[in-house]
Amino acid sequence: MKTKNLNIIIVLGLVATIGILIAQLLWTKEAFNLEEKKFSQKVHIALLEVVKKLYQGTTSELPSHNPVNKMATDYYVINVENDFQPDILEFYLKEEFAKSNINTDFEFAMYNCQSDEMVYGKYVDILDNKTSKNNIDFPKHENLVYYFAIRFPNETSYLLSSLRFWFILSFALIIILLVYVYSIYTIIQQKKYSELQRDFINNMTHEFKTPLSSILLASSFLNKQEVIKKDDKLEKYTEIIINQSKKLNSHIEQILNIAKSDSAPMQMDKKEIFILPIIKDVIENMRLKHESLEVNINADKDFSIDADAFHFTNIIYNLLDNSIKYCDGNPKINITITEENKKLKLDFSDNGIGVSNKNINFIFDKFYRIPGIKSNETNGFGLGLYYVKKICTQHNWKIFATNNKEKGITITIEIPK
Repeated sequence: MKTKNLNIIIVLGLVATIGILIAQLLWTKEAFNLEEKKFSQKVHIALLEVVKKLYQGTTSELPSHNPVNKMATDYYVINVENDFQPDILEFYLKEEFAKSNINTDFEFAMYNCQSDEMVYGKYVDILDNKTSKNNIDFPKHENLVYYFAIRFPNETSYLLSSLRFWFILSFALIIILLVYVYSIYTIIQQKKYSELQRDFINNMTHEFKTPLSSILLASSFLNKQEVIKKDDKLEKYTEIIINQSKKLNSHIEQILNIAKSDSAPMQMDKKEIFILPIIKDVIENMRLKHESLEVNINADKDFSIDADAFHFTNIIYNLLDNSIKYCDGNPKINITITEENKKLKLDFSDNGIGVSNKNINFIFDKFYRIPGIKSNETNGFGLGLYYVKKICTQHNWKIFATNNKEKGITITIEIPK
């Protein structure tokens, strides 16, 4: 993905997430305001019912004006132009608050302005169902004679507790935003490191190819000289130089191809090819270097697939070469081709040293080599199976590895038909 497109996606995602978070916070604030209004209405209705009950059985009439006055967010003054008992008031308050589903602590006080003192004050704990006399100091109302006041000391926390879902959702969105920012930061860092790694590999391999070409050219010319041909030791040493230079050149070409494929997808020339002839050709070429190689092919018939012949040949070569490298004795490989559930399965099973269960999922990673003595003795950069995995992915094939019960591993390629 181009850097410009990546930056656009990052900015759009960040703006969208922040916008959702701001909207959620605004909704939460609005929900709190609505909950506060709802609570105030329920308290107002409950207190009106309390006033009505206080006037029942008395000769006094209900006041024509609204006796309930909201003095502050959590403070109400109720004018009752009649004398009443505190126990009766407390009973009515609890009853009406329970009916209105007002489940929070409250404190109330009775005031008689004629005596210029607070007559009674009490704190009621709804959850513990306890009441206690406290030194409650309510402000005196100069224009009223008999009245009582109600205060909800925990109103804010009570309202907030009723909005738990909104706060949990807002907190989850904040976490998502933080995770998104961290993920974007990690992606940018990984992209930067990947680009540095690719540039380093390209520069390194190009710097190696120039002197290596000179070595190959000089050693090939040297090997043709009569003096060298007459001396068996010199001829052998020259052939070693040529062979090792070719091997090093092959490794460098492989690294260059992988680096090139990372920056842009490899071009595939897909066409119908038959599997068995390609496998047999690769086996014959492998036997030129490894005479003891034993390969058994199990297939009911010759299957055909749509694939790039060049890259498919390289897949077979890399899988066989890998099995040979990591084998202590004579390499034995079983290739099984079966057709099931509209899929073609190619199983490559060897008798190698195997891979531990904790490492088997990493064998297709770039530059990964399994820790062990055999890996240290074997030449390579850990790019063979990475290349195989990349080619399979570009063909929309699945590839995975499993350990055999006795010895070695089995690499399976699934090809949809």
